[in-house]
Amino acid sequence: MSTVIDEGAVPTGASGAPTPTTLPRTWTLTWHGVRTVAELELRQRVRSTRWIVALVVWFVVVGAITGLVWLSTRSLLTGAAGDTANRLLRGPMVFGLVVFFVLFLGLLVAPTLSATSINGDRAAGTLAILQVTLLSPFEIVLGKLLASWAAALAFLVVSVPFIAIALGAGGTPVLAMFVCLGVLALLLAAVCAIGLGFSALVARTSGSAVLTYIVVASLSALSPIVFGLTYLTTTHNETVRVWTIPGGAWNGDTAPDCVWENAVGPVTHTERTWWLLGINPFVIVADAAPQPDARNPRITGDPLGSIRTGVRTLRAGPATTVDECWSGQSIQGSHYVSPVAERNVDTSAVWPWGLAANLLLGAAGVWVAVRRLRIPQRTLARGTRVA
Repeated sequence: MSTVIDEGAVPTGASGAPTPTTLPRTWTLTWHGVRTVAELELRQRVRSTRWIVALVVWFVVVGAITGLVWLSTRSLLTGAAGDTANRLLRGPMVFGLVVFFVLFLGLLVAPTLSATSINGDRAAGTLAILQVTLLSPFEIVLGKLLASWAAALAFLVVSVPFIAIALGAGGTPVLAMFVCLGVLALLLAAVCAIGLGFSALVARTSGSAVLTYIVVASLSALSPIVFGLTYLTTTHNETVRVWTIPGGAWNGDTAPDCVWENAVGPVTHTERTWWLLGINPFVIVADAAPQPDARNPRITGDPLGSIRTGVRTLRAGPATTVDECWSGQSIQGSHYVSPVAERNVDTSAVWPWGLAANLLLGAAGVWVAVRRLRIPQRTLARGTRVA
């Protein structure tokens, strides 16, 4: 006769009291269990010489790119008037490019740290050993996630000196480095969690790695492409109030008498599709970084600031009134005052929404991984190794 133990059931003795051995529930969570799994994972990584080689290669590549960015921007802005203007132009550009490159490498490396964690252990026959212990599936998953995130943070820590060097170019507040590092760390955690979910869902390590890279590519590269493709679908001919020269006639000597006219033209409603850019990791980092100095008009060429301004403007959507009486401003000595009210663009932050969407995908990956590690498991994929 066989006995089936339901998940979370507590075996009892003859007197009805629980026995010392109990089956842990799926979502049971203790720090001791998470730390135990994380330590086992990290010890396996540290014993591998490839881990040290990867860190050295990362350090060399980031350092080389930082040096190239530094030299190229220096030669590009050699003709800037004065050292102060040079720093205002060069500093934000160097800092933004280095931060973007670190994020780019992080999105390439993070999936490899977690996308083979569960199915790799299952193929090696070591996952079942963890599952038959008192560790809950939630503790196993969080322990593996903590270990992969710690490994990703090690790469990020190696990049800190070069981000600090880029900060030393000037024109960027010190707070920007800490904010960017914090956002980068959270994005890497989300990617690691997504990879962990596919690792539990797919039997083959190559399949889980490819699926994780597809998600990362969709967030970082495919999202702006889809936004561009939907740009035409959200463009329609609509009636707009225009302050313009009647009939387009103007002799060029005196200020023209402009009037209000209703014109029909293409209007693009980007307020409907801006979120496609908001979930992009590069947009999230750019929007979260503090602005260098909004009162200084000489700060140009800042990739972070350009993306920040662009995505917030797109979120506001099209203007309802347009001033086309440009010639009135060109008359010498004229004091032209436009009747078109200055547009109040919503300048609130976009990055919390995008970061929350990425973290939500990571939470979904954790949930899938925990559900796939439940015991007893009713069904297993064909070819799945148990022990």
